[in-house]
Amino acid sequence: MSRTERLLDLIQILRRHRMPVSGRVLADELGVSIRTLYRDIATLQAQGAGIEGEAGIGYILRPGFMLPPLMFSEEEIEALVIGSRWVSQRGDEHLAAAARNALAKIAAVLPEDLRNDLDASTLLIGPGPTLMTGDVDLGVLRKTIRSERKLDIVYRDEGGVESRRTVWPFALGFFDRVRVLIAWCELRQGFRHFRTDRIAAMEPRPERYLRRRMALLKAWREAENIRSP
Repeated sequence: MSRTERLLDLIQILRRHRMPVSGRVLADELGVSIRTLYRDIATLQAQGAGIEGEAGIGYILRPGFMLPPLMFSEEEIEALVIGSRWVSQRGDEHLAAAARNALAKIAAVLPEDLRNDLDASTLLIGPGPTLMTGDVDLGVLRKTIRSERKLDIVYRDEGGVESRRTVWPFALGFFDRVRVLIAWCELRQGFRHFRTDRIAAMEPRPERYLRRRMALLKAWREAENIRSP
């Protein structure tokens, strides 16, 4: 393993840990001496990595550190391309633009040979079924989910009957033909799935809901017997 690869691996290991991790644990995982580990951390810190801690206490990587020119395997490049192409064709306008922008940013920092692999990828996304979107702005839904705010909706069931709900939105499911909002429904006092094309109106509320988004997602997975990805 080259030193560059080892430094990248060290960053990835630190990203997996939310609490400080000892230098010995890091050194053992990388297969290097503790002295080499300390030198690698000093090198990354000199390059701007937000690694906090010291010998005998442990180290943690502050969120937001941007890696210098990235290294990906051929399959990782293919996964990025096919994923971004799928979103650019099947996502809403804002999400599609974000996928194209993200891929362009990745391409800008890739070494030339890997950038050529990205540009020359022959993995294509075929046409899909007609997407039933309705008039709902999915960007507003995503923002409401991120901010953990309550949402008032007017929902039409399969028979066209409308009901008014206050929900706690925490996830958005992307299927071939429909998009599904997953939320806790105050009216039903349980988890419910709402097709976005059947949401006739919606209005985000200023107050936050009472549980954290990830706690709701975990409880929903347990209720639906769905494994975490």
